[in-house]
Amino acid sequence: MVWDVVIVGAGAAGLLAAISAAELGRRTLVLEKNPRAGVKILMSGGTRCNLTHATDASGVIAAFGRQGRFLHSALAALGPDEVVQMFEREGVATKVEVTGKVFPVSDRAADVVQALLRRLGRSGAELSFCEPVLRLAADTDGFRLTTARREVEARAAILTTGGMSYPGCGTTGDGYAWATELGHRLVPPRPALTPILTAAEWVKPLSGVTIPDVAVQVCEAPAQAGEAAQRGKRRGSSESRGLLAAARGSLLFTHVGLSGPVVLDVSRAVSGAPQPQTLELRCDFAPAESADELERWLDERCCREGGRQIDGLLAERWPRRLIQTLADLAAVPVAQRAAETPKRDRQRLIETLKRTRVPVRGVMGFRKAEVTAGGVSLDEVDSRTMQSKRVTGLYFAGEILDLDGPIGGYNFQAAFSTGSLAGQSAAAGR
Repeated sequence: MVWDVVIVGAGAAGLLAAISAAELGRRTLVLEKNPRAGVKILMSGGTRCNLTHATDASGVIAAFGRQGRFLHSALAALGPDEVVQMFEREGVATKVEVTGKVFPVSDRAADVVQALLRRLGRSGAELSFCEPVLRLAADTDGFRLTTARREVEARAAILTTGGMSYPGCGTTGDGYAWATELGHRLVPPRPALTPILTAAEWVKPLSGVTIPDVAVQVCEAPAQAGEAAQRGKRRGSSESRGLLAAARGSLLFTHVGLSGPVVLDVSRAVSGAPQPQTLELRCDFAPAESADELERWLDERCCREGGRQIDGLLAERWPRRLIQTLADLAAVPVAQRAAETPKRDRQRLIETLKRTRVPVRGVMGFRKAEVTAGGVSLDEVDSRTMQSKRVTGLYFAGEILDLDGPIGGYNFQAAFSTGSLAGQSAAAGR
């Protein structure tokens, strides 16, 4: 039997690709190496699954930055509103949290997977578990796939094998080798949306402390930034002043470094640096106020409540453990009455709150990365169809592509959209 479309990988992109192809009447087979579908969906968002983001297509495109243009056609076919409607039609009610993240009302990722499997079942597509693909080769009339059980012939093949993040889910980069064998260029894969490591000892005692609003920058450490600035001057430009990435959001201290949404969002700049140890994070723990505004607030409180200890005043706004640590870094004794704290000490505290520097050691790697940066080069894939520009009948969708977005449901949206478009295109033979 020759299948019209064979999809390798039953994750978010693969399930949508199979549904789209089968609903257009094509004989469709999904090959999955795991004993169940959607393993990464099940563990995402703390097992709640952040489906998408409450924005429109242009908002998703902007979130992906330079790579976003590639998503125009995929989002035109299946945007955030359509994703929400698709799941609600399958009985999965959704909710929008204050951050714009869209979750199932049930907070159960399993409901998301079950909804996709219900629709897949109605589509007529066949799903085979525990059947890893060992080889994919182009054939005269399509493709020949060798699995652990059999030889499978297909007129079109869609690779939705994911990247290398969370390898325990089965995403071990299998599709990269097949893409390379078929002539595709890979952008070197690296971890993204992953915690950042530091050797700074003062971070360890803060493990478990969360700060809800922090502005974080990834910068070249002073010596490297100075060298970059000099190179820029010699070129007659200001192209590099040491800033590699910036974001704002919640930050979590861990026993080995920093995590939380704001840190995950800037981590790709660290994993992509040739020498991560030459970088530092600059943290502003009061991003809503300037240093002058913060100083006026603290001066006023010290005048009004001079009998209180200054750490008690600051602990009304920030965790006491953070204040004590930052005071140590600033060499300010906070166990003194506010009225007796010299202005220069208050200014040092504010400077530390606004500009704490954390030396970078690296990132935690693929084991803790939510997505993979890098993958099959977007230059070699037709964004209007998801078909390879090198091999007719070969399609790519999801995380296997050099396509990674910020935290907040953007990556699932891209997987759903590119998977749906790849399935439609493969079914139509375009």
